[in-house]
Amino acid sequence: MDQPPILFTREGALARITLNRPARRNAIGGGMGEALDAAFAALAEDRSVRVVLLSGTGGHFCAGLDLTEVAAGDTPEQRLAAQQARNRSIGARFEAISRLPQVVVASIEGAAHAGGLGFVCAADIAFASADARFCAPEVRRGLVPAQILPWLVRRMGRPQATRMVLEGRVLDAEEALHIGLLHGMAPDKPGLDAMVAQCTALIAEGGPQALAETKALLAALGPVAPEGYAEAGALSFGRTAAGPEAMEGIAAFREKRKPAWAV
Repeated sequence: MDQPPILFTREGALARITLNRPARRNAIGGGMGEALDAAFAALAEDRSVRVVLLSGTGGHFCAGLDLTEVAAGDTPEQRLAAQQARNRSIGARFEAISRLPQVVVASIEGAAHAGGLGFVCAADIAFASADARFCAPEVRRGLVPAQILPWLVRRMGRPQATRMVLEGRVLDAEEALHIGLLHGMAPDKPGLDAMVAQCTALIAEGGPQALAETKALLAALGPVAPEGYAEAGALSFGRTAAGPEAMEGIAAFREKRKPAWAV
């Protein structure tokens, strides 16, 4: 029997959303996006919940977009349209996380790559265990970090985000903490759970309306990206994802080799 792509439970003032595709390191695909959209829509109307805990199963947070779906499509036109639509949805998902009236806390183990990194930065607070790894590898796959980029900039500032998306290298949890990507790091899973439990308990002591209003005030300080950026990002992602560089980059990733970029 197929497992649901997310696990969504409520425990008093706490709601848990657990990404649940462990065989794919919780990559975004297989209905996960649509399940997340439904969960966020339900939470937006639920004032009994004050904290949302976002995590992953199987020792990983989220490895980003399922690249088997990026390559899907019979014709270039179909691939272009599908990737633009998928990228718009991902951008809207990050915005939905940020707009939730609840405080969203990300608990990260293992991989937090690409779109998974976007979830980390769209959350209000992020903690990780020492084994967590962070990466924006899009340029190495012939793609662009279209929708995650504004959230990276908001979390860690433009200089650090610039280096991260252009180098595409993997950061360990200690470096991620140092550059402001994380709010805290624990040595192991029990330590991470304790850190998250302390944070969520403190947040739950706040008034639900006061928490929601405070988040609204934080949002009022300025938009994450200029008007029109999300659509420009979707168009850019679609062009690259449907093009030959992405085909080569994704093939090289699967075959564990360096891509042979055309000059």
